Amino acid sequence: MARFAANLTYLFTELPMIQRFAAARRAGFEGVEILFPYDLAVKELTLAAAAEDLKFVLMNAPPPNWSGGPRGFAAEPGNEARFRNDFERALRFASALGVEHLHIMAGRAQGKAARRTFVANLAWAAQKAPDLSLTIEPINPRDVPGYFLNDFDLAAEILAQVGAPNLGLQFDTYQAQMINGELMPVWERHAAITRHVQVAGCPGRHEPNSGDQDLDQFLRSLEASNYAGWIGAEYTPLASTEAGMTWLRSA
Repeated sequence: MARFAANLTYLFTELPMIQRFAAARRAGFEGVEILFPYDLAVKELTLAAAAEDLKFVLMNAPPPNWSGGPRGFAAEPGNEARFRNDFERALRFASALGVEHLHIMAGRAQGKAARRTFVANLAWAAQKAPDLSLTIEPINPRDVPGYFLNDFDLAAEILAQVGAPNLGLQFDTYQAQMINGELMPVWERHAAITRHVQVAGCPGRHEPNSGDQDLDQFLRSLEASNYAGWIGAEYTPLASTEAGMTWLRSA
């Protein structure tokens, strides 16, 4: 049976963060994602999740620099020391929150040196956190120009090259549609290596049942492929979050 997690960075933003947990439970979610929880109080977050019996499913690494710096730099040559220091900070947060998946962001970089750096950093991270599920996610070049990991086939190659049992693919339906123009062929190629799924409509990154994708078809394909992981709702509601929840009730 499908398990859905609300991305609280995107959803219920009409409420303060701590109140979003109860809203997510009322809507029918069983888990939550928070992209960057680093500036929030860990104790308050864990208490809010426990009060609603919600699982912390996903967060991102490394901590971001919102004043204009990179959102990730695991593939940036020369930033290896910074990546490792910040990854250790991310691990402390992930451990305190009981997070299931930690998404490692590649950052903006190009070329063979970037690939070597990304592979080396991923291998180091996988060894550093052998009991934690780590993910990588392709991000389309229109939304984030210059992002190194901008293709699902490239992600599959890198995962095979690293060969770590605790490292897998984060499959975002919006990104798959934006990068390849069709969702289902991408899913069929990469379902076997997927560790975590996120859904959002395309174009626009609104409700998952909006845009060009057939959400029902995709969910049926998840079931047919025996995917047993979480499905994260990471989208920007067209109106209020609650007004767009018909997709979840249907699913």
